[in-house]
Amino acid sequence: MSEKIALITGAAQGIGLACAQALAEDGCRVILSDIQETVHEAASKLDGHAYVCDMGDTNRIAAMFDSIEAEIGPVSVLVNNAGIAQPGDFLTYALEDFNRVINVNLVGVFAATQRAAKTMVANGIHGSIVNMSSINAQVAIPAIPAYCASKGGVNQLTKAAALSLAPHGIRVNAVGPGSIDTDMMAGVNANPEALAKVMSRTPIGRVGTAREIGDTVAFLASDKASYITGETIYVDGGRLGLNYTV
Repeated sequence: MSEKIALITGAAQGIGLACAQALAEDGCRVILSDIQETVHEAASKLDGHAYVCDMGDTNRIAAMFDSIEAEIGPVSVLVNNAGIAQPGDFLTYALEDFNRVINVNLVGVFAATQRAAKTMVANGIHGSIVNMSSINAQVAIPAIPAYCASKGGVNQLTKAAALSLAPHGIRVNAVGPGSIDTDMMAGVNANPEALAKVMSRTPIGRVGTAREIGDTVAFLASDKASYITGETIYVDGGRLGLNYTV
């Protein structure tokens, strides 16, 4: 992975930052992107570069890639991690909220994947793209309908892109986290009853760490995974293999 340029979206904190840390340790020159200005501080700690970008805005995505290629060079590893959930009741769920989630979680992933792949093909780069899916691509939660739909779309987009880009030596995979100890789980972790419910459906008996997701992403981006493409690897403590809860 030495000297490969890796772009990680949604990287100011949590899983995205953990992905950037794992890739940096493997020798990549890392570029962290996020909608939050704190991405600059996160990047500085990794001797990386930072770009502020709303992944729900395809024009800003294109502009970010233009800047990266002009200032740093072509991306050979792309991690599409940025995502939002926007919970709400199904019967009253606002269409604008649904569209916002789809734009960030799915349209943004497509736009970034396509843009990165075009440059990889033009430069003969045998690159790797890793998309962030979720166990909710398969098991639904009624309070996050747009999120579930977007992650199901990410899985299929991953397969379609993998098939399209395989002749160019570009691999495309996804990682599907289960219950991970990030800010999104802070409320659950602080509530013993809620945490007990999560543990009842997690055979390993604990929540996962952001770094465990980052290490999986780094593996898929590396040559150690050179014969893997079009796959979604679930890092869920055994959740999807469980057909009941206590």
